[in-house]
Amino acid sequence: MVRVLSTKEFDAWERLLPKEYQQQIKQIIKELKKTHDTGKPLGYPFFREKKLGKYRVYFLVYGDIDTVLLITISDKKTQQDTIGKIKKDLDSYKDLIKKNL
Repeated sequence: MVRVLSTKEFDAWERLLPKEYQQQIKQIIKELKKTHDTGKPLGYPFFREKKLGKYRVYFLVYGDIDTVLLITISDKKTQQDTIGKIKKDLDSYKDLIKKNL
């Protein structure tokens, strides 16, 4: 089974969303635990997004250690800025995963 972790930023965003979106996120997490081969790849096979109504859930897949890191959530308006920020910080996310193992 795949381990699903989240950043503080993701957790903060999730708490701000309406209950229906929070329920959908729980379903996405269940899906990710079964298989991390879900969502749309974003430039790298391990960097993906899952559409959630007007929002996007961004996550990184570490297949070699069966771990998915939920990074953040954004709306369509800030999508490109969010993707750019995540790509810039890929190494720090990998360090975060190593600390949690």
